Amino acid sequence: MKVELIQLAGRDGDTAYNLERTLEAIHTCAPDADLMVFPETQLMGFPTEQNISRLAEPLDGPTLTAVAQAAKAKGLGVVVGLAEAGDDGRFYNTTVLVTPEGIALKYRKTHLWSSDKGIFTPGDRYATALFKGVRIGLLICFDIEFPETARALGQLGVDLILVTNGNMDPYGPTHRTAISGRAMENQAYAVMVNRVGAGDGDLVFAGGSAVVDPYGQLLCEAGREPCRIQMDIDLSRVSAAQKDYSYLAERRFELPGQRVEHPCGLRELLIPAH
Repeated sequence: MKVELIQLAGRDGDTAYNLERTLEAIHTCAPDADLMVFPETQLMGFPTEQNISRLAEPLDGPTLTAVAQAAKAKGLGVVVGLAEAGDDGRFYNTTVLVTPEGIALKYRKTHLWSSDKGIFTPGDRYATALFKGVRIGLLICFDIEFPETARALGQLGVDLILVTNGNMDPYGPTHRTAISGRAMENQAYAVMVNRVGAGDGDLVFAGGSAVVDPYGQLLCEAGREPCRIQMDIDLSRVSAAQKDYSYLAERRFELPGQRVEHPCGLRELLIPAH
C-alpha cells in the first residue's frame, strides 16, 4: 500500500483556507497512491468555545463532502480530521477515512487534551475497517500516549494504525516514542501525520510525521517544515512480525467493552461506562 503523509501548516478557524490546501494535495497525489493522511482537525483547525458552533459541521456537510468528491475522483482513500457537529447536539474532534465509496470509518477522539476540554465531547468507541484488504484503525494525537487505545485496535485485528496529530512543542519527542511503542506492542504499522507552524497564542506545532513498522522501527520521519512523504507499506511484515510470537495471543487479559461486528467489515469496541 502506498501512503502519502501530508504535513501542513493549517490555520485555526479558517475552513476555506484549510480545505483549499487539502484539495490541492489530493489533486496532486502520486498516480499510484492508495491513501493520503492529513493532520488532526485539518479542515477547521482547532476551534475555541466561542467559534465551535460556527465552525463545526456534520459529516455530510459541505467541507467533508468536497473532500469525499476529490477522493472519489482520484480513486484513493483520504484520512482527515475535522470538528464534527454530531446529530446529538454535541461537538467532536473526529477523524474519518473517506474512500471512493464514501466514509468507511469514523473515529471520535477519546482522550481529550486540555485545550479540547469544554469544546469537544470524548468518543465512546474504537473501530477498524477494511480498505483494499488492509484492516485500518484511527487514533488522534493525545490518544497515542495511552497504550490501551492502540491495544483496543489490536484486539480488533488492526494492520495499520493511522494517527492524525496536532502535537506541539515541547512534546514532539513524547509522540516519537509513543508511536514506536504502539506499533511494536500491537505488531502493526503506525503512521502519524502532524501539523507544523504556529498556532493561536504561542503554540508551535512540532512536525515529525513518521512511519513505524510492526517491530517498532522508525522507517521515516519528517522535519518541522511543510512536506509530503510517500511511503510503500509492506503489509507482509505484519504477519512476519507475528510469526514467532504474538503479543495479543500471549496477553493475560482483554480490554473490556462490547465488540460489534458489522456485515460491511467494520469492527467496533464500545467503551464501557465509568
